Amino acid sequence: MDRLTSTALLPEAFQGTRDDITQQMGIVWEQIRSPVVVPLLRLSVFLCLVMSVMLFVEKVYMAVVIVLVKLFRWRPETRYKWEPMGDDAELGNAGYPMVLIQIPMYNEKEVYQLSIGAACGLSWPSDRIIIQVLDDSTDPAIKELVQIECQRWASKGVNIKYEIRDNRNGYKAGALKEGMKHSYVKHCDYVAIFDADFQPEPDFLWRTIPFLEHNPQIGLVQGRWKFVNSNECLMTRMQEMSLDYHFTVEQEVGSSTYAFFGFNGTAGVWRINALNEAGGWKDRTTVEDMDLAVRASLRGWKFIFLGDLKVKSELPSTLKAYRYQQHRWSCGPANLFRKMALEIAKNKKVTLWTKVHVIYSFFFVRKIVAHIVTFIFYCVVIPATVLVPEVQVPNWGLVYIPSTITLLNAVGTPRSLHLLVFWILFENVMSLHRTKATFIGLLEAGRVNEWVVTEKLGDGMKTKAAAKAAKIPRIRIGERLHLLELLTGAYLVFCGCYDLAFGKNYYYLYLFFQAVAFFIVGFGYVGTFVPHP
Repeated sequence: MDRLTSTALLPEAFQGTRDDITQQMGIVWEQIRSPVVVPLLRLSVFLCLVMSVMLFVEKVYMAVVIVLVKLFRWRPETRYKWEPMGDDAELGNAGYPMVLIQIPMYNEKEVYQLSIGAACGLSWPSDRIIIQVLDDSTDPAIKELVQIECQRWASKGVNIKYEIRDNRNGYKAGALKEGMKHSYVKHCDYVAIFDADFQPEPDFLWRTIPFLEHNPQIGLVQGRWKFVNSNECLMTRMQEMSLDYHFTVEQEVGSSTYAFFGFNGTAGVWRINALNEAGGWKDRTTVEDMDLAVRASLRGWKFIFLGDLKVKSELPSTLKAYRYQQHRWSCGPANLFRKMALEIAKNKKVTLWTKVHVIYSFFFVRKIVAHIVTFIFYCVVIPATVLVPEVQVPNWGLVYIPSTITLLNAVGTPRSLHLLVFWILFENVMSLHRTKATFIGLLEAGRVNEWVVTEKLGDGMKTKAAAKAAKIPRIRIGERLHLLELLTGAYLVFCGCYDLAFGKNYYYLYLFFQAVAFFIVGFGYVGTFVPHP
C-alpha cells in the first residue's frame, strides 16, 4: 500500500519540480531583463538601424547613378575610344594583338566540351590566338576525356594547349598563375579567362579587344553573365535576381564612376601588362579575382564593364553547390578586406575618393554590412523585440528602408517581380550562411581558405538525375539537414507564437513565413535534387 501511494505521488513531485524550475527561470529573467537584456537589445537595434541607413544610402546612390547613365547614355563607347579592328595591308594578321584564352577546370565532366568548343569557336585570326586548357582534374578518366577533346580541336588546326600540373596548390589562382609561366605566353598581349561552364559568343574578342588596343589606361574589360538554366527551379530564379542586380547596377556603377569594380573571375579580358604589374595571381584568399582587381586599381589601371556583352553560364542548381559558392563569395571578400584595408588607405596612386569608394562602398557596405544586417536585424533582433516589448523598432527602419532596398534590388530582373516575396525570404535564409562566412573571413577562422569547386550539372547530368530520381527515391537524410537553419526556424516560430499570444504589432505574420523558409532550406527541400545511386 505504501509503495502504491509513493508511485501515485511521483507525477505530483515532478510537476512541483517543473513549477519550481519555471518559477526560478522567471525570477532570473526578470532580474536580468531590465539591467542587461533591454540595454543590449536597444544597442543592437541602434547598430542595425545605422547599418540599414548605410545600406539604404548606398542603394539609393547607385540607383541615381544608373538613372543618370541611362538618361545621358554614358556608354563605354562614348567614354573611351573604340574602333573596330581592321586588316592591315602591310602587316596582315601580324597587326592583330596576340590573345591567350585560359580555361581553368577541375573534374568538369559535364561541361568541359561546351567551354572548350566555345573558346575554339572564337572569331580571331587563327595564328594570333592560343587556347590554354588548365586541367587540375583528379579523376584520371575525366583528364583523359579533356585531353582527347583538346587533341580533337588541335587536329582541326586550332592552336590549343593542354596543361596539367602535379598538384592543386592555390586552386584556380595557382592554375592560372602556372599557366602564365609557359614560354608561349610571353608573346601574348591580352588574356581572356572563361570558367568551365562559360560559353562566349564568337564575336567576344572583336567587342572587347578594341577597348584595350585604343585605351592604354584600361587594364580589364568585363562581360556580363547570361544564365542558361535560370528557369530550372525556384532557387535558380532567386539567384538570377541577385546576380542581375549585381551586373545591372553594381558593376555598371563602378565602371561609370570610378572605373573600378570587382573582376568576376571569368568572361573578362586582362591586359597582361596590367596583370603582371599588379603582382599576378595570388592565392591568399578564395577571391583571387577580386584580389587582382583591387591591386590593379591601386596601380592606376581602369576597368570597363560591358553590360550588353553577355556570356552564357550555368547557375548552381543544387543547394549544396550554392552554399559552397556563397561561402566562398562571402568569406573571401571579408578576408581580403582584412588584408588590404590598410594598404588601400596608404596608396598614393589613386585619389582619396577612389580609396573611400573601395574601402567604404565596395568592401565595407556591400561585402560586410549587407550580409550582417540582413541576418542579424531581420532574423535575430526584430524577432527578439517581440519578447522584450520595451524595445521598439521605428517604422522607417522596419518597413520603409527594407521595402525601398528590396524594390531597388528588383530592378535588375523585371520578369521576376512576382517572385519578390519568395526572394526576400530566401535571401534572409541565405544571409545566415553569408554572415557566418563573413565573420570567418574577418577573423580568419577555420574555413577561411576552403575552396570547393561549384558543381556544374550540365544538361546531360540533369537528364540522368531526373531518370534516377524517378527510379530510386532514396534520400540520405543527414546530407539534407542543415542544423543552423532549423534552429533559426524554431527560434522564429517561438517568437511568432509569443507575438500571436501577447503581442500587438502583428510581427507573427512575417515570423511564421520566414520560419517556413528556414525550415524548407533546413530540410534541404530547395534546388535540384541529385539522388545517389
